[in-house]
Amino acid sequence: MNKIMSSTLALALVPLAGLSASSRSEDFRWNARIPAGRSLEIKGVNGAIEAAPATGDEAEVVAVKRGRRDDPAEVEIKVVDHAGGVTICAVYPSRRASRPNECVAGEGGRLGADHNDIDVSFVVKVPAGVSFVARTVNGSVEAEGLDGDVHAQTVNGGITAKAKGLVEAATVNGSITASLGRSNGDEPLRFKTVNGGITVDLPESTSAQLHASTVNGEIETDFPLTVKGRFNSKSLSGAMGGGGRELSLETVNGSIRLRKSR
Repeated sequence: MNKIMSSTLALALVPLAGLSASSRSEDFRWNARIPAGRSLEIKGVNGAIEAAPATGDEAEVVAVKRGRRDDPAEVEIKVVDHAGGVTICAVYPSRRASRPNECVAGEGGRLGADHNDIDVSFVVKVPAGVSFVARTVNGSVEAEGLDGDVHAQTVNGGITAKAKGLVEAATVNGSITASLGRSNGDEPLRFKTVNGGITVDLPESTSAQLHASTVNGEIETDFPLTVKGRFNSKSLSGAMGGGGRELSLETVNGSIRLRKSR
């Protein structure tokens, strides 16, 4: 497979203020050009992911590894170039040889901490025209002001994702706040959590088939709907505008708010 970019990489040991003498930390830094239309994907396990627009045409990634009991150097930050863009993973040492951790783009691969106490937080700069994908397990995801599409996924943490493109977000324990700059297209848009509210801002011109549900919360929408069947405050299905793509918002413990972009 041909490489799609050139990259530079640097590693440095950097002491962080506020850590005790028994704590250790290590920084990873990477930057490269990624062609417009490709994606930059970050895959972590324990630690937050933050993303903001790049000032130029290069992507930048800083990963800060912090630990008390375990050595930060044990966790590798791997960079995988592929046809769709670049995937960067925090790869923890595997405790079982039969199930090695590996960095693979998308849903593939295996990444687990195996009781390693290293926290790896990512700070990312995303160039215009590049999509951003963030996947972690224990940590929040914040992506604000991005030019392209955003896909954010975690388990224990809230998600804030605001972009000029499309946004999708899923967590289990945390709230979701999203803002989409556009809503055209045919692919489903899904926002899902269990313990947390969902607030989504959409362009006024949005057309979609809405499905929203909660158990312990309320549903509010700024958009007029053509509703089929009974309406109640816990479950809502109907056509926004002329209908079209599926727009799904689902939680158990939290309210849902669907707002027009301001």
